[in-house]
Amino acid sequence: MTDKFATSSTAAEPEHAPDPALRRRTFLGGGAALAGATAATLVLAEPAAATQNGSAQLLDSLPSARDIPRRSRIVDYEIAELIVLLRARRLTSVELTRAYLERIDRFNGPFETYGDNGAYNAFVRIDRDGALAQAAAADKLFRKGSHASVPPLCGIPFGIKDSVGVRGLEAKNGTHAYDGNVAYRDATVVAKLRAQGAVIIGHTIASAFSGSISGTFAGNAWNPRFVPGGSSQGSGVATAARLAAATIGEETGGSIMMPASANGASAIKPSLGLVSTAGVMPLSPGYDVLGPIARSVRDASLVLTAILGPDPAPDPLTLSAPNPFPTLPVAARKGRYPLAGVTIGIPQTDWMTAGGTGTPPAGTYDVDYRAAFERFKRELAGLGARVKEFPGLDVTVPENDPYFRTTDRLPVPVGDPVSPATAVLAPNRYEIRYWQAVQAFADTHPANAEALRRQFGDFAVATATAGSIPTAVRDEGERRRRTLQANYQRALDEAGVDFMLVLPIGARIGPRFGGTQLPNYRTFYQLPNALTWPMVSFPIGYDGTEGLPINAAFWGPRFSEPALVQAAIDYQDRHSAYHRAAPPDPTFDARRGRPPGPSEEVVPPELSNDPLVAEGAWA
Repeated sequence: MTDKFATSSTAAEPEHAPDPALRRRTFLGGGAALAGATAATLVLAEPAAATQNGSAQLLDSLPSARDIPRRSRIVDYEIAELIVLLRARRLTSVELTRAYLERIDRFNGPFETYGDNGAYNAFVRIDRDGALAQAAAADKLFRKGSHASVPPLCGIPFGIKDSVGVRGLEAKNGTHAYDGNVAYRDATVVAKLRAQGAVIIGHTIASAFSGSISGTFAGNAWNPRFVPGGSSQGSGVATAARLAAATIGEETGGSIMMPASANGASAIKPSLGLVSTAGVMPLSPGYDVLGPIARSVRDASLVLTAILGPDPAPDPLTLSAPNPFPTLPVAARKGRYPLAGVTIGIPQTDWMTAGGTGTPPAGTYDVDYRAAFERFKRELAGLGARVKEFPGLDVTVPENDPYFRTTDRLPVPVGDPVSPATAVLAPNRYEIRYWQAVQAFADTHPANAEALRRQFGDFAVATATAGSIPTAVRDEGERRRRTLQANYQRALDEAGVDFMLVLPIGARIGPRFGGTQLPNYRTFYQLPNALTWPMVSFPIGYDGTEGLPINAAFWGPRFSEPALVQAAIDYQDRHSAYHRAAPPDPTFDARRGRPPGPSEEVVPPELSNDPLVAEGAWA
């Protein structure tokens, strides 16, 4: 390993190019739409003046080394603190990476296990030697370069969701059905982290095919007997349990927000198009997003700053975001009332599953969640915010929602009429050769073919059905999606609301096995992805019985990340106990682990991350 890193917008080729046949049969490494960008490798050099000035301004926003309290374990420092301590030579990246690897050795359990491995099972595979070599290269940069010339995330250890390409590692998206799926280049997000000098520890476990918002493969960071949230379950657990400084999650519908909420992490689900998804095993192009899961929103903002930006060749959706994007905050505002002038709305029609349609969400929260919610509202008001209830947009009313929950169907030349969402998402999948890529992988990995066909059905039929949707029908679906976006924006504008407040989960989460996994959660957990809008989740309290975390979430219009992040940072600056608390180290019974079956995650349709599967559950 050298001190070379991939560029921010392209991905590194292997030193010896693979056989062309191997390239074609690799789901992430070859194939048009599913791979990353074209390849290049660059030595990390002095940044351009604008970038260097931006890094200097960011570093100036962080605390000084003398203001950082001494913590008993180096794994408890937040990224914002580590950035400063690494530059001050108070610790090295090798020391930090070894500390995380030691905790992985103690608490993670066996790798490559999609099931209960008897421990946390947050990481499904790691690159120990590679991580230590990257850390050594980062330390070399700190010795050689000036503070401003070293990128902010240099030396910080990360975990990456199992659906994201990491050069040289298999990416399996939560299932052995993708055994042999080696990534020959980094996904754009991983390449951008490498360009910063970040340390890539390995892959965090995902729900099978990224298909569940509850999860059972990993154990919850605070109590492994409980669900970790899905589908980025390992990313949520690894961050909270101090197995990595931060992680990258992927969301199609709830896959970042649910594990962040279940594990008490701080996470950002970005707007569609803000972060490239090139090199990700897709579920629903046009919904899929990548985002950071960290200890604090400040840390998540630092990571998001590093990975956002245009990536037009492999992901043209990134051209929709403002460029340059407004600077994301990394420091709290001063003064007693930092939220003065901000109106935060609580949508009364954002129904929860425990209450059904017609019951305002807070009326369904259990006692501990309701108490935390009411206290949180008072704390926001104490910081100067106006917190008010408002109707929101009831998507069960037909005239409000012609796209997401509508029973309308659009006629197609062949077969049954399709929902507006199907009219959008099925052609999106067709355009990226979604089923053909899986078919090609199955053809060259015959041992995997049966499991893949169980998941995807008849590849040829699915391809033909999606390809038969006319452009006019697809356009009508897109028009209806834009109408839904406009209707929801109007609901905020008419109420004078800047952004919204919800609890993603409204009652204590359930056990991994033998009970109701999510007793109460947002019925419309996929709505922000349908709208393309961002969410920020962070802890605000704890359940009084099991000590499990309680998270709130801000969400609002597309590309409103700076406002959401700033408000969350302001809150965490004044109420730091929740995001800085660490779970107790668990004691695992080595006899408890069970060998995994073909797939231990049997996902009820209502818990699916696939918007078209979830649509079938309520239609």
